[in-house]
Amino acid sequence: MSEARIAPIASAHLPGVLALNRAHERETSPLDAAALDALLRQAFLAQSVMADSAVAGEAVAAFLIALDQDADYASPNFLWFRRRFARFVYVDRVVVAPDWRGRGLARGLYAGLLARAAAAGHARLACEVNSDPPNPASDAFHAGLGFREVGRAVIHAGVKEVRYLVREGVTG
Repeated sequence: MSEARIAPIASAHLPGVLALNRAHERETSPLDAAALDALLRQAFLAQSVMADSAVAGEAVAAFLIALDQDADYASPNFLWFRRRFARFVYVDRVVVAPDWRGRGLARGLYAGLLARAAAAGHARLACEVNSDPPNPASDAFHAGLGFREVGRAVIHAGVKEVRYLVREGVTG
């Protein structure tokens, strides 16, 4: 039986985070070691779920990286929120490995983020979800957490269409 635990993303986790992100670039976006390092240096919260397995050893089963409004980040999605809201925590990416889905890992990561955001006095979480190409699992997940749509955009020279979502009243 495998177990999983949430921990801050550490240097030992970086290859696993990059591999998991690479496998899900369609839903997130490309990320290399330098870009990951830049994100982690300014992250409001960066956590991974480390899976202990007798077969696989320790592996990254999931991760979440979030930034607040003060981050120096050129993402068109982050900048969309910055133009509209004075204060927010932006979920840049959350990824769960296919073998670990349905076990509450993303909910656990979001629970930690909600608690940290509330403790820091934030009242709003923000994120985007692809509408083209569609990501129905993420849509359902975020709706279940109380996120609502506040806008849409076509980005990356028309390659992606996204829905901008917020959850107001962060209380943990």
